[in-house]
Amino acid sequence: MDKYDRVAERLEATGWTVHGAPDVEDEVLVLTHDRDYLDAVAGCVQDARAERRLGFPQSPALVRRSRASVGGTVAAARAALDTGLGMQLAGGTHHAFRDRGEGFCVYNDLVVAARALLAEGKVRRVLVIDLDVHQGNGTAALCADDPRIATFSMHGDRNYPFVKERSDLDVPLPDGTGDADYLAAFDGSLPALARAVRPDLVLYQGGVDVLAGDRFGRLALSLEGVVERDRRVAAWCRDAGVPLVTTLGGGYHADVDVTVGAHVAGLAVVAETLGA
Repeated sequence: MDKYDRVAERLEATGWTVHGAPDVEDEVLVLTHDRDYLDAVAGCVQDARAERRLGFPQSPALVRRSRASVGGTVAAARAALDTGLGMQLAGGTHHAFRDRGEGFCVYNDLVVAARALLAEGKVRRVLVIDLDVHQGNGTAALCADDPRIATFSMHGDRNYPFVKERSDLDVPLPDGTGDADYLAAFDGSLPALARAVRPDLVLYQGGVDVLAGDRFGRLALSLEGVVERDRRVAAWCRDAGVPLVTTLGGGYHADVDVTVGAHVAGLAVVAETLGA
């Protein structure tokens, strides 16, 4: 959890302006999550099985943080439509389903943000690009019957979640995949899907748990490979004229400075590529 404060502090130290995240509106959350689930989370009355599945102990502090994390992604999405780029220094909680949380994800901020803007009539098609080492199973399940939101996940084949959902396009990668093979898989899959979808907005889950040495990853990208991955996502959005929203996603290196450095370097290259 330390990485979030450290990323913000490092960015501010280099001249970035970091804004606090607003609370998410209840009417926005309910577009994606069941009311009974939202009430159970808010009241901290989920049963022990649900708490184990989530991975966090229930508490009012967790509720406040989770709501702010989603609110930050919604705010970043709205900003992206105005400026071309919105950056959320948390989020990417792609394991949350309509009626449950999983894998440290309480609410699915990516789908909540997409549905908020769709409901407001600001966009018609949204593409979620998920490059975390773990498949975005909650995102895939939530959007399976929603033709307005297309989902792409490139992830470790043998990593969590062990039962995968079906995205619009899944690219499973073998353990130990390095820079060259990873970027070749990216180039061979995402651009064609993005051209077919023709989104009005891209929501990007840029987890850095693809780095070699990450405790919960099984891939082997270098820092340079992760930065190049992020540059290519931003370059596609720039060339296609599509607003981009970034979220941090995962990153669990034993040395938290490695994780923080990868996030900061990726955000910097995205901003540079988009001229922000």
